[in-house]
Amino acid sequence: MARLAALMLLAAAAVLAAVAVGSGAGPVEAEAVPASQAKSDVSKKAGRRVVVWAVGDAANGSSVARAVGRMIASDHPDRVLYLGDVYPDGTADDFKRNYDPFLGVLKRITLPTPGNHDWPQHQQGYDPYWDGLAGGRLPGDHYAVRMAGWELISLNSESSHDPRSEQVRWLRKRLAAGGDCRIAFWHRPRYSASTVHGDQPDIAPLWEALAGRARLVINGHEHDMQRLRRVGRIVPLISGAGGGGHYGIDRSDPRLAFGDDESNGALRLVLKRRQVRWKFVKIGGEVLDRGRLGCRRDSR
Repeated sequence: MARLAALMLLAAAAVLAAVAVGSGAGPVEAEAVPASQAKSDVSKKAGRRVVVWAVGDAANGSSVARAVGRMIASDHPDRVLYLGDVYPDGTADDFKRNYDPFLGVLKRITLPTPGNHDWPQHQQGYDPYWDGLAGGRLPGDHYAVRMAGWELISLNSESSHDPRSEQVRWLRKRLAAGGDCRIAFWHRPRYSASTVHGDQPDIAPLWEALAGRARLVINGHEHDMQRLRRVGRIVPLISGAGGGGHYGIDRSDPRLAFGDDESNGALRLVLKRRQVRWKFVKIGGEVLDRGRLGCRRDSR
């Protein structure tokens, strides 16, 4: 009888924990897993469907940001791309106070890239927060992960990225394998129809290296959602409406295929071998824009 009662108590505790995660009730500390285990989890889905969410400019502690975080968590994604900016200054306290309640529950499956609010103090905020992600250190401020026949490449718009930089040399070496089944992401966009920041010409070396070698580039920085017309074979997407206020969009910009500067939401991607589908989703589930692409030859 005592054994049965103990088992019932454990079952009840498990149900309550699941409800807490599903409802987004406060910050939940995600369990850290070894890097080898995290890679194994992704490799098991290498030939199947993988769900990835991408959002940035959201970790400010607001109720709107928490609502976006709950929407993402409720979909039980395989990976989350955090596109940068933990407010106000990316300190250790900012990560604890503003990021953990937002997407901390999904920390162990998150692939981060730093924003302009994070990088000046990255040694005390960004680095230690993400270094413990997989029981070890991040592979650097730029890295790549393979899943479902695609390569996801995290780059750093806040560190050196001139043509002779270590980052660009590393990127060119990775891209030498050919094919374009790749999705690259970083914080500040090369191209943007926003009325606040707009195009970032200094990012050109990253973009030029990716030309003909990737299908999607995803950025934050602009507090809105945008899809620009293709630049070569690359479709630029901006997902920065995670809760940090809104930036206006120049709707007369001929490059703009879709733009929303009033809603809060995030970008959802579904990866399959040689195919990616995406949609911008606002809080509440309404789909604002969607699309799909194929790619040439697996880039592995």
